[in-house]
Amino acid sequence: MPDPGLLALMVALLAAIGAVAGVIAGLLGVGGGIVLVPAFFYAFTALGYGGPHLMQVCLATSLATIVVTSVKSVRAHHKRGAVDWEILKRWAPWIAGGAVLGMIAASGLRSVILQGIFGVLGLTVGLYLAFGRASWRLGDAMPGGAKRGILGSVMGFLSVLMGIGGGSFGVPLMTLYGVPIHRAVATAAGFGVIIAAPSVAGFLLLGVEGAPPYTIGAVNIPAFGVVIAMTMITTNWGVKLAHAMDPKPLKRVFAVFIMVMALNMLRKALGY
Repeated sequence: MPDPGLLALMVALLAAIGAVAGVIAGLLGVGGGIVLVPAFFYAFTALGYGGPHLMQVCLATSLATIVVTSVKSVRAHHKRGAVDWEILKRWAPWIAGGAVLGMIAASGLRSVILQGIFGVLGLTVGLYLAFGRASWRLGDAMPGGAKRGILGSVMGFLSVLMGIGGGSFGVPLMTLYGVPIHRAVATAAGFGVIIAAPSVAGFLLLGVEGAPPYTIGAVNIPAFGVVIAMTMITTNWGVKLAHAMDPKPLKRVFAVFIMVMALNMLRKALGY
């Protein structure tokens, strides 16, 4: 039986993590996964849990929260008529396939490799948030055929290796192909469900040595429950803040925050 004091500290840390992730998601429209994964890693490490596969627990638990939050988000966006179901239908098989491959790849990688991957991809996302322009275009319509298959599979694959939903890669991709930003954000929530659901199903079948207490497969149940409870409360706070102030300067600050976390992950992966 884990020490009750340690469990209480773990719950308190997870509540703080969930609260911050919810505010950021509501304020900036960026999925909480890119915050949750490094936060889980640092929290679990500080509490004395480690091992070569701790990052698998962080990825899987983050993706489990995304299943719930993305379903809620899709339903809310659908009521406003913002979800492009045609894009979802055409891209879903490729994204889901890439997500399953990502889960299989992640299950065989050590934490240090996954930290390095998160660091590189997180740095890329941060740079796009800081310097990306709404006017940038790769085309006037979402691609089809082989290009759709490649892009969808890569999106699903990389998202699972980072433990994130559809927003960080899906929104930039759709806006680069001329999809209006509000429709892109709404549709990317659907990408999140397609990425997270099959990958979490696979992660539940894994066994992770040295995982935090009450972990099923690679999903930590206390972290999942506490974070979901907090994000359900604080996401609405973030939405209210977004309507009360200009989020653009805050988005740049968040981009710097993401890049700092990514660089720290890279530093740890390189052994410094």
